[in-house]
Amino acid sequence: MRISTSQIYDAGALNIQRNQSALYKLQNQLSTGRRVLTPEDDPVAAAQALIVTQSLEVNAQQVENQGNAGSQLGLVDSQLSSLTDLLQNVRERVVQAGNTGTLNNSDRQTIATELESRLSEMLGIANSQNGSGDYLFSGYQGATRPFAINAALPAVPPSSTSPVGYFGDAGERLLQVSASRQIAVNVAGSDVFMNARTGNGTFVAQTGGNIVAPVGINKGSAIIDAGSVLDPTKWQTAVNNPLAGQPLEIRFSPVAGVMNYGLYDPVGGLSALQPFTPGQAIPLVTAGGVDFGAQVVVQGQPADGDTFKIKPSSSQSLFQTMQNLIGILRSTVGSASYTTSEYANALGGQLTNLDQAFDNVSRVQATVGTRLRELDSLGDTSSDLYIQYQSSLSKLQDLDYAKAISDFTLQKTYLEAAQKSFVQISGLSLFNYL
Repeated sequence: MRISTSQIYDAGALNIQRNQSALYKLQNQLSTGRRVLTPEDDPVAAAQALIVTQSLEVNAQQVENQGNAGSQLGLVDSQLSSLTDLLQNVRERVVQAGNTGTLNNSDRQTIATELESRLSEMLGIANSQNGSGDYLFSGYQGATRPFAINAALPAVPPSSTSPVGYFGDAGERLLQVSASRQIAVNVAGSDVFMNARTGNGTFVAQTGGNIVAPVGINKGSAIIDAGSVLDPTKWQTAVNNPLAGQPLEIRFSPVAGVMNYGLYDPVGGLSALQPFTPGQAIPLVTAGGVDFGAQVVVQGQPADGDTFKIKPSSSQSLFQTMQNLIGILRSTVGSASYTTSEYANALGGQLTNLDQAFDNVSRVQATVGTRLRELDSLGDTSSDLYIQYQSSLSKLQDLDYAKAISDFTLQKTYLEAAQKSFVQISGLSLFNYL
């Protein structure tokens, strides 16, 4: 086969260019530390690396969200801790105010003034904000001030109107903290401050007034406790009968000089009278035989016609409980219109409500703590994923330096050989033999 001089030159130049290109690629790989520089280097690995890189970026965003969520929930937890400390302080002062033997009306007025300060402090906690100016307890409406005073404190206890209104909503602000998990970074103020149960959480036991002329407040020294449910199944069955939502009454009257009691309900009337013993449990069983599976304990000595009402629990705001406590403490105790026992029953009832509110705040704070622990766990998982993604990228993209250096040396030899052979071949000519 005859080969022209131009073919020799073209082939030599092509071989040199091919070896230079291969050497340049190896040089780039060595300088960057990456085996796959362009998709054409390894289409399959490049496609897989793109997927892993996207997953790595998503994981990084989720880690950032975890940090943001942790910061916001940490602030919520801090404010809830401040609230529980405040409630504990209030409870101590209310218990102290219940000591009628050592405190007078002036002392109780002083405690009421202190509770007013605690109420203002509580309102400040309820309207606390994060570093971005968003309100912590406003639900979705981060820019809306959630709580505002909408009524004056009452002159007489108790009140059914909350002095503070809620203007947020029940929404939760969510952040994506993992591929399959969104976490709420706030707590709705309605859950914390507005929806505590009254009484023992199931029913409320309170004074009902004396029904013997002249009617008015209870005249005896009897004080009722918060009561308890012994059989939740019986309670649920009883409250779904025709008495649902209607209060029961424990009525006291003497028989042959011995104080007796009976349970009155609007349907069955008054049950058979039973001898009353102070401190002995009174079961809630109606004249019709409806057993509520609950009981109350009455201490002290009731007067003829004194009554206590039993009604289902409802929701009451923490602000309303504080308002009622302040109103009770500002009342004049010891007068005919407000006896010591009436004061003790009213204060005890609101103290029970305060305990319910404290338990509610503790429950909400426990859910925040659960979220924070979950974020810690997700952070560990994200760290593991980061290591896995980086390892996968390394396997797909990173260079085997030992092999690359060997290939570079070999390719350099190829290039030098191509260059030298081209020089020698291009120098050949028949004219050298003439």
